[in-house]
Amino acid sequence: MLRVGRSFMARFTLAVIGTSLVFLAPMLVTLPLKIKALVGIEAAPSSLGLVAGIGALLAIFANPFFGRMSDRTTSRFGMRRPWLIGGLAGGSLGILLIASAPTVGVVLVGWCLAQVSFNALLAALFAVIPDQVPAEQRGFMSGLVGMSLPVAAVSGTFLVNLFTGNELLMLLMPSVVGGILVVLFAVTLRDRRLVATDRPAWSLRDFAGTFYVDLRRSPDFGWAFASRFLFMLAYAFLVTYQAYYLLQKIGSAEADVPAQIFLGTLVQSSLLIPASLVAGRLTDRMGRRKVFVFSAAVVYGLALFVIAVATNFNGFMVGMALGGLGFGMYIAVDLALVLDVLPDRNTAAKDLGVFNMASAIPFSLAPAIAPAILAIGDGSYGVLYAVAGICALIGAAAIVPVKAIR
Repeated sequence: MLRVGRSFMARFTLAVIGTSLVFLAPMLVTLPLKIKALVGIEAAPSSLGLVAGIGALLAIFANPFFGRMSDRTTSRFGMRRPWLIGGLAGGSLGILLIASAPTVGVVLVGWCLAQVSFNALLAALFAVIPDQVPAEQRGFMSGLVGMSLPVAAVSGTFLVNLFTGNELLMLLMPSVVGGILVVLFAVTLRDRRLVATDRPAWSLRDFAGTFYVDLRRSPDFGWAFASRFLFMLAYAFLVTYQAYYLLQKIGSAEADVPAQIFLGTLVQSSLLIPASLVAGRLTDRMGRRKVFVFSAAVVYGLALFVIAVATNFNGFMVGMALGGLGFGMYIAVDLALVLDVLPDRNTAAKDLGVFNMASAIPFSLAPAIAPAILAIGDGSYGVLYAVAGICALIGAAAIVPVKAIR
């Protein structure tokens, strides 16, 4: 497999930024505020939990399913391109539905459509890495992916903050900007093509296998899955309830929340981006993955404890900055680690789809169990984020048993 050039890296990075932009902006700011406007602050956490939980539940199955479909696609346009464009179109329609929703029920329908569609896009996009990027460049590519997430988060919250007061534009502008970046990559991609005679078999048993990897044959994949699941559960607690944390624990005014989330994301990204790029480079040069993933998860856990005990916005900002360092290292190297332990290159999109369930399930589980944690903690978001920190630390321990790589 030939090394990829800077042009490919740049276009792929922009596509990841675009995909994350259309996904993260609603989750971070506009979806919680939209639901609060419909039901009020008291009912908002449970309503948000319902919407986010059901949407994430669908995403759990959508990602590996569409990954499997992409692995079997024999279109003359390639294996990945049709799903990039189709997923973007469906997801944008879902966001438009949310923007115009008069009830939480309509918001739920829109978010479910967005989750399913954007996960089809994600499955195809990340399958491009094992398709075209050799092993010796995957650490750096993973670093670029890790960098893309905070850039998208900052850009998304900036766009939302820019259009504060205009609910329609707050929801739609991230989709417009992100969509342009995805389309740019899709139309210039020299996509892998599959000959019809080489298409994998398909049966009811194969369909069931879409959502499964034999962990007896691939135990390292299983431990990597567990680590990512716990780490992303911690992250899901943070981002899902961040707006309500600021409103109730920090005491922020509602009008200040979009700007505060933007500033927190900006500070986080100022460390996340260099941490991601440096860790990606170092892991390729040193040939080591586990020490980076372990250390990153520990740092992220400590950051969540800082946020848990914060009593003002400055304390929150310190936690977000420390979290950026841990998150950047983790996302950069963890993806490279997973690519190294994939069971089979011929089912790369499907297996990555299964692995991405470790990122999707937490966004369903966190809203489902957060109300119980809040109830036990007498409504304290500090308790909620302390639990999140514990999840990150256990996620660090889960990476230790991986044996195939250092």
